[in-house]
Amino acid sequence: MFNHSFILIDKSTAIFPPENITTPVQNALDMIVRDHTKVFGKPPILTSSFQEEPDLIIRYATKEDDCPEWPESYCFRFNLQDGKPVMHIIGNDDLGIIYGLLYYSRHYLGVDPFWFWADLPIEQKAEVLIPVQDYDSQKPKVRYRGWFVNDEVCLIGWKEEYPPTKEVWYPVFEALLRSGGNMVIPGTDLPRHGIHADLASELGLWVTHHHAEPLGAEMFLRAYPGKQPNYQENPELFENLWKEAIEKQKHQKIIWVLSFRGQGDAPFWQYAPEFDTPEKRGDMISKVVERQYELIRQSIEQPVCSMALYGEIAELYKEGHIKVPEGVIYIWADNGYGKMVSRRQGNENLRIPSLPTAEDHGEHGIYYHITFHDLQASNHLTMFPSPPKMMIEEVEKAFEARADSYLLLNSGNIRPHLYPLDLVSELWNKGTVNQEKHLEGFIKRLYQTGTKQITQLYQSYFNLSIPYGENKDDRAGEEFYHHPAREIIGHWLQGKADIPLSKLFWATGKIPFDEQVLWFKNKCENGLMGWEKLLQQCRNLSAELGEEDQQRFYDQFTLHVELHVSGCKGFIALCNGYFHFKKQEYVLAFVRVSRSLRYYNDSILALKRAEHEKWENFYRADWLTNVKSTLYSLDALRKFIRMQGDSPDFFLWYKEYLMPETEKYIYLENTHRNPLSDDELSKRLEELQEMVN
Repeated sequence: MFNHSFILIDKSTAIFPPENITTPVQNALDMIVRDHTKVFGKPPILTSSFQEEPDLIIRYATKEDDCPEWPESYCFRFNLQDGKPVMHIIGNDDLGIIYGLLYYSRHYLGVDPFWFWADLPIEQKAEVLIPVQDYDSQKPKVRYRGWFVNDEVCLIGWKEEYPPTKEVWYPVFEALLRSGGNMVIPGTDLPRHGIHADLASELGLWVTHHHAEPLGAEMFLRAYPGKQPNYQENPELFENLWKEAIEKQKHQKIIWVLSFRGQGDAPFWQYAPEFDTPEKRGDMISKVVERQYELIRQSIEQPVCSMALYGEIAELYKEGHIKVPEGVIYIWADNGYGKMVSRRQGNENLRIPSLPTAEDHGEHGIYYHITFHDLQASNHLTMFPSPPKMMIEEVEKAFEARADSYLLLNSGNIRPHLYPLDLVSELWNKGTVNQEKHLEGFIKRLYQTGTKQITQLYQSYFNLSIPYGENKDDRAGEEFYHHPAREIIGHWLQGKADIPLSKLFWATGKIPFDEQVLWFKNKCENGLMGWEKLLQQCRNLSAELGEEDQQRFYDQFTLHVELHVSGCKGFIALCNGYFHFKKQEYVLAFVRVSRSLRYYNDSILALKRAEHEKWENFYRADWLTNVKSTLYSLDALRKFIRMQGDSPDFFLWYKEYLMPETEKYIYLENTHRNPLSDDELSKRLEELQEMVN
C-alpha cells in the first residue's frame, strides 16, 4: 500500500485510544501501558488528538475497515498519516478491541498469557518492528469459553483479606482474557460484597453461575435461616432471591444458569423426601427452570441462558423426565476425570454418556474438569493425571457432537494447572490441537534451558499416574493418597477393622478391610518406583538449568512429582503399620506410622518450597487435599498405638529397647521417668531396628 514496511514501536510510541472509552477497554489499555513500561522502561504516550501523530490508533470498526463481522472480532489496518505509517487496532466491540490489544502485546511485545502465574520475565527491548500487513482475527471454535474458578481455596487463603481482593482476582481474569476466554464463574459461594463478579464485568467478561447457585442467587438457607428449602412449600421465598439476582445483574453481560439443586450442591429431594420417583423429581426441576426462565425474560430482552445437565439432572434428562426451555444452551459435564460420562457418586459409577445425541436439538456446550475435588482420587494440587491426548479426544468428540457453543473449564487455583489450561484454550480457539507440538511450544515459552528434556518429563508424568480402575480415565491425583488414608485411619481407630469400609468400595470393590488396606498398599507400591525415578530425573535436570528456570521448573513440575512420591510413600508406610498392628507388633506399627508421618510431612515441605516471594502463603489454605488433616490423623493414630504397649508411663519401650543393659535393672524410677516424645522415640527405635537388620 505504501513503501514503509514496518512500524517502529519503542519508548516514544504514542497511542490514541477510543473517545469515550469504556471501562473494559480502559482496563485492557492499562495492561498495554504496563506491558510497554516493562518492555521499554517507559509507558507509551497516550494522545487525545490526531495532531500529536499517534503510532497506534485504537478504535471500533467501521464498514470501510472490512473487519470480520462476528462478535469479538478484531483486525489490524495500516495507513499513512503525514507520511508516517500508523497501525490501527480495530474491534467490532469491546472484547474485540481487548483481544486485539492482547494479541499485540503477546505477538509483538512478547508478553505471555501466563507471565504472572509462571513468573516469566518480560524481555526488555529497545524497539519492536511490526510488519505493515493487514491482519484479521480468526473466529474461535467456541462462542462462550472460560473458566470456573472453583475449589479456589489457595486463592482464598493466599492473602489475609477475605473475600479475595482485586490483587488476587485481577491476574486470574487477565490470564483468562489473554488465553482468549470471554466467560467466567468467579469463585464458589463467596460473600456477596466481594469484588470478584464486578471486577470480571469491568474487564469485559461474561459472568455465569455455579449450577448450585441458579441465576447467581443467594443460597436459600443463607438468606432464610430456619426456613425449609422446599420450593413447593416456599415458592415466593425462592422467587424473591431469583428476582433480586436478576435485578442486580440485568445490566451486565450474564449467561444465566437455570437449575434446581438442593443446598450445598446436592439433590433437592434431600430436603423434600416426598419427591421419591424420577417422574416427580424431573417434573419439579422442569417447573422451576421454566419459572426461572420466565422471570429472566420479564426483565431482559434476548437473555443468554444455559442449563447444566450435571449429576442427577443429567440422569433424569437422559431418562426423559426433564424438559429444557427452548433457546437454552444445554451444558453437558464430564465426570471430573476428563471423560464425558456421568460422575461417580460415592460408590455408584453408572458412566452414562454425557453428550448430546441427534435427538437433542438446540445449542450445546460442556463443563469440563482439569482439576477436581471429590474426596476420593481427584487432583487438586497437582496436574491433571490422565494423558492429555485423552483430554483432546474427549473435547474434540464433544465438538463433533455439536457441543461447541459453550466450554466452561474448571480451573481451580490457576497456578498448578497452567499446562492443561493452555491446552484447552487452544482447543476452544482453534477446535483442535496437536498435543506434541503444543507441549513443545508451551515448554519453550516457560523455559530458556533444557526444553527438550523438560518436554520428555512432562510426557512421562501422565503415564505414571496410578491407574486405580479399568477405565483409561481412572487415574489418581494426589487426593488418592489422603482421603482414603484418612478413611482407613478413622475406621481402624473406631475399632471397625473386622468389617469392610464401604466408603472405599468405589476403588477396591466389596472385600474385607484387611484386603482393602492391602489394595491401596499395592497400588502405591506399583506406582512409587516410576514416580521416584521421575523425581530423580527432575533433580538431575534441575542442576543443569538456568537459575530462573530452576525455580519455575520446581513450582510448575517437580513439586507435583514430589507430592506423588511423598503421598505414595506415606500411604505405604501407613498400610505397613496396620499389618504390624494386626500382628500385635505394636512397636513396629508405631515406627511405621511415624515414618508415614514424616513422608506425608515431606508434602508440606514441598509446598513450602514453592511459596517464595509473591507466592508466600499460597498453599496455606490447602483445605481440600488437606495434607495437614492427614498428619493430624496419623498423629492421633500414633498416640493410639503407643497406648497399646507403652502406657501408662510411656517409658516401657524406652526401657525395653533403648536403655543400656547396664542400667535396666539398677535405675531409680524417680530419676528416670522423663518420657521421650513420639518423634524422638520413633526415631531412636527406627535407628535401632536398622542396626539390627
